[in-house]
Amino acid sequence: MNVIFLSPNFPLHFYNFCDRLKRLGCNVLGIGDCPYDNLDNNVKCSLTEYYYVCSLEDYNQVMRAVAFYTFKYGKIDYVESQNEYWLPLEAKLREDFNVYNGLRPNELRTVLLKSEMKHTYQKAGIKTAHWMVLDSKSRALKFAKMVGFPLIIKPNHGVGAAQTFKIDTAEQLNKTIQLIENDGRAYIIEEFVPGHVETFDGITDSHGKIIFCTGQVMKHTPLAMLAGDGENISYTCNMQQSDLLEVGERAVAAFAAKRKFFHFEFFRLDTDKPSIGKKGEIVGLEVNMRTPGGYIPDKMNYAYDVDVYQIWAESLVYDENRSFKDYDFKRYVTHYGRGAGVDYMHTAEDIRQRFGNRILLEKIPPSSISGGMGAQVFILKADSKDMLIEDGEYILAKKM
Repeated sequence: MNVIFLSPNFPLHFYNFCDRLKRLGCNVLGIGDCPYDNLDNNVKCSLTEYYYVCSLEDYNQVMRAVAFYTFKYGKIDYVESQNEYWLPLEAKLREDFNVYNGLRPNELRTVLLKSEMKHTYQKAGIKTAHWMVLDSKSRALKFAKMVGFPLIIKPNHGVGAAQTFKIDTAEQLNKTIQLIENDGRAYIIEEFVPGHVETFDGITDSHGKIIFCTGQVMKHTPLAMLAGDGENISYTCNMQQSDLLEVGERAVAAFAAKRKFFHFEFFRLDTDKPSIGKKGEIVGLEVNMRTPGGYIPDKMNYAYDVDVYQIWAESLVYDENRSFKDYDFKRYVTHYGRGAGVDYMHTAEDIRQRFGNRILLEKIPPSSISGGMGAQVFILKADSKDMLIEDGEYILAKKM
């Protein structure tokens, strides 16, 4: 089996996807814009071959790389990246090289455009916030009068929470529209949802059957993380005991997620909002047809004692989860992101001394992604929600 993997070096831990495929006997053919000599050794060892291009944005260069691999290894079976940014590139390569597995360009709208995501959630019987495509200032003001402030404005096609604005007044609305009206992108405007984010994450086979799933509870919204200093808490939940499981299964079916690592985002209402629902109800937010970002794959592994990289590789090679069919939730695993430039009460060494082998991972993320993860990350295991809350109070305690 021949698998092309785009940008296997970023994020660094994505080499694990390539490594598991290679162990299963696949030819794992990397294409990236990092010179080979600069690749981490783990990345090098996870690939059968690597083709350097000056820019992954230059389609002609990437196309020549795929043509070379096709000539050398034969027909390509998969083109993957696990990176939302490269989904359009993946799709175009599949179409041009007749790669059967995976989305083609004409199938991308529902997983790239936030307006289409909301339509699909609604077709699945999943509530969403009221929204509209932002096409004029006058209509935006009418929308604001109808649903009230605060409002959210964000790109209709965008990655993460970049260029997302919370609007509290008509004056802010006018200024924001003036700011974005000439940047060439389409935006949507929606009512603010008073809730926290919970995710439904997993892997499907070629028929859309879920072969592994779990989820994350985020105590800080992505917008709040970016607006602040990146400080955040999120933990892996026991999806098999959550009411989100049934909703998530409907979403997977509605979005026809087949042979995919998926990441669905929902709000759980923290208070009643008459226009949407009651406290505790689930509201559809966004969809990503790729692995969850950051260190979430590692958190999944620790929480269930599985290897999600292996499960994903087996979904491509065997169309099933062979190694971890009977997986069970073992423990809570929590990400604590500490903010940049914050004067915390306890040092990193204090944290190491206090928690010892309960610390599963300690990282300083690259500055390019630390806004949504924290400038310093500690990932801990805990036996209960009370314990993980106590841990957070210690790790994120600030000096007075």
